[in-house]
Parts: sequence; C-alpha cells; structure tokens
Amino acid sequence: MSNITVRPARLEEINLLLEFEQGIVNTERPFDPTLKKGEIHYYDLKQLIELPTAEVVVAEVDNEVAGSGYALLKEAKDYLDHEKYAYLGFMYVKPEFRGMGINKAVLHYLRQWAARQNVSEIRLEVYDDNLIAKRAYEKAGFKGHLLEMRLPTGATSEPDTP
Repeated sequence: MSNITVRPARLEEINLLLEFEQGIVNTERPFDPTLKKGEIHYYDLKQLIELPTAEVVVAEVDNEVAGSGYALLKEAKDYLDHEKYAYLGFMYVKPEFRGMGINKAVLHYLRQWAARQNVSEIRLEVYDDNLIAKRAYEKAGFKGHLLEMRLPTGATSEPDTP
C-alpha cells in the first residue's frame, strides 16, 4: 500500500490546484446542465489558502500530489443549535489514484482540523445523481440532509395527475 500524507496546500501549487478544480468541474458537468460551457471556477483557491478560517489541503502518495480538499468555517443560521460549522469543498482525487483511500485521508484530516476549531458540525454538498460520491461520503459517516430541487421555467410538460 502506498504512503498517503495530507498536508496544507501551498501557494506555489496554485496551477496544479486549478487543474484539480477543472477536474471537479468536468466530473460534475453531467450532473448539472446549468453550468456554463468552457472553463469556470468554483473557488478562489488563493484566498482560501490565505484565510485563517479555512484549511486547504493536498494529499500526496509517494511524494506526488494526488488529491485535495478544503474546510471553511461558516456562520450557521441563527435558528440552528450551533454557531458555526465547517463546510467542505474542493474534494478531488486524480483518476489514477482513486480507490486508494485518499478521500478518506483528506476527510480525516479536515475533521481533525474542524475539531481543533471547536466545530461540532461538518457539511458538504454533493449532486444527488452522483452516486459514487454520495456512497463515499455516506461511508465516511455523512447523512443526507436537504435536497435542493430545480425546475427550468421553460419546462413544457405538466406533472402527471393521478
């Protein structure tokens, strides 16, 4: 088994991290017809690396960067029983390294970071149709919580009536 090390990302790795971001976008395109064509960016990775309320990490396998993720502290809605939570994003593993436990190692690292920030709640978003990702997060202990639904206004069919 290869040695997996998770560590904070460095600004000098920004070009590789931007490639990872496009890998995420390309993976998610089949699940979201509303994404613009061409190169898009979900994150301001440079800002996230520099933020004291975020932890951007990379996973290395035998000294090669193979995956990534981040945790960002966010304020919770005032009606919730916690003041803040850690939001996870930028979860990516290069295709040739999938199935090696890299995502699990990144999640473990980010959970520990969140605990050191005195956060008791961790959240993330995953496309409902992305069954592989959903299974991986469920295996890590995440549970479905809220499903956002959408309907294009140009939809022409009416719902079936019983």
